[in-house]
Amino acid sequence: MTRSIATFAGGCFWCMVKPFDRYDGVQSVVSGYTGGDIENPSYELVCTNTTGHREAVQITFDDNIISYEELLTIFLRQIDPTDAGGQFFDRGDSYKTAIYTHSEEQRLAAEKSKKELDASGKFKEPIATEILPAKAFYPAEEGHQNYYMKNPAHYNRYAIGSGREQFKKINWGDEA
Repeated sequence: MTRSIATFAGGCFWCMVKPFDRYDGVQSVVSGYTGGDIENPSYELVCTNTTGHREAVQITFDDNIISYEELLTIFLRQIDPTDAGGQFFDRGDSYKTAIYTHSEEQRLAAEKSKKELDASGKFKEPIATEILPAKAFYPAEEGHQNYYMKNPAHYNRYAIGSGREQFKKINWGDEA
């Protein structure tokens, strides 16, 4: 079994676990923080938008079963890739989108995916999701892990109330 890592910041990490959990080859999806320089940040600290960290998910996957390119597609269909100020009603640096790459191959794949989405004309605004080298990833507190399973009613209200689910439905339909 091959173990590879993908790291994506897509706004609130609660909404970024479920979309990947359902795919064969995805071994784990961990909510956490990355991109900043403070070691072991807390949720409260990251929410101050002063740490440089973003809420993110780190996905361990078997690339013999699911490719990095497939994960990129799944990721880009969960976010508003044109929003440079956060995601849906979550605003600020900690909610900005990014693809954190762990290798040159991932960087090239991410750039290709971003360029293709931009050229597709799907969105009127340019794609704002950044492609950045991976930095240390810090798992979030246990209460944030697998939130959609632990608190399904609150998760569903949040996913709908934030506007994320409607955005996905309008832009991707059943493909999201």
